[in-house]
Amino acid sequence: MIVRDATEADLPQILEIYNDAILNTTAVYDYHPHTLEMRQQWFSTKKEQGFPVFVAEENGAVLGFSSIGPFRPWTGYKFTVENLIYVAEKARGKGISKLLMQPLIDAAKKLNMHVIVAGIDATNDISINLHKKFGFEEVGLFKQVGYKFDRWLDLKFLQLTL
Repeated sequence: MIVRDATEADLPQILEIYNDAILNTTAVYDYHPHTLEMRQQWFSTKKEQGFPVFVAEENGAVLGFSSIGPFRPWTGYKFTVENLIYVAEKARGKGISKLLMQPLIDAAKKLNMHVIVAGIDATNDISINLHKKFGFEEVGLFKQVGYKFDRWLDLKFLQLTL
């Protein structure tokens, strides 16, 4: 397994992973699958803003991806980013998220960021524990701010000060 910078050619597989998260998990509080055009715009925006997108690849298959991006749009937040990590359903539990996390932290440091924020569904213990292993601390809980699969969802915020 290798972790590398994503390319435009990876976008169909990235889209498949992301759409699975939308349709089958509470990792994304969205209801409708994205299109390839939407993923292309997302990727283009990441590159324009100077933010990395990484993929974990094995035997030509993208099994996960990660990125950082703006936390909030106002200038005063310019040293804070939010991270994202998604792993293909068939590859979960194999340590891929761990492989994708360190490059994000390293990239954030190179970009002179001060804080990485993670917004995680409060029931996603696996993701919360992963972030804690990398030094993230829980800093907030927003109760019932999301609604999906006929239930209210709580959102935890964790942060890593670099």
